[in-house]
Amino acid sequence: MASYQGGCLCGQVRFSLNAEPVASRVCWCRDCQKLAANGTANAIFPTEALHITGSTSAFTSTADSGNELRRRFCPTCGSHLFADSSGRPGMTVVRLGTLDDPSAIQPTANIWAASAPAWACLDTALARSDKQPPPPGQATLR
Repeated sequence: MASYQGGCLCGQVRFSLNAEPVASRVCWCRDCQKLAANGTANAIFPTEALHITGSTSAFTSTADSGNELRRRFCPTCGSHLFADSSGRPGMTVVRLGTLDDPSAIQPTANIWAASAPAWACLDTALARSDKQPPPPGQATLR
């Protein structure tokens, strides 16, 4: 069984994942650009595979897709760690940069690519979705 560990910048929040990701991608939506000043590299895991030590704070908003997003972050250092979407119940997005080994999972797609700034470096070898892609496993990206 796959196992991944990670945490926030200050170390107050640590987590482990005991599953393979359902999907991995770089998101170029405007919300992610505001979080990271760039696209964000993410992996989607079954929520039940995520085990957290330490406490997180949360911010909930409505995304461009219309889904309600709850973003969780460290209340001490502000590191953004996880997101849960009303459009993907039972799944949690994990920011790849928070993994102890961020190279352990490689993104396979660019999503919300139409929102990427003109200077963005989108890997043309990755699948592409100009907006919100269908749930993992339901359709292919172009």
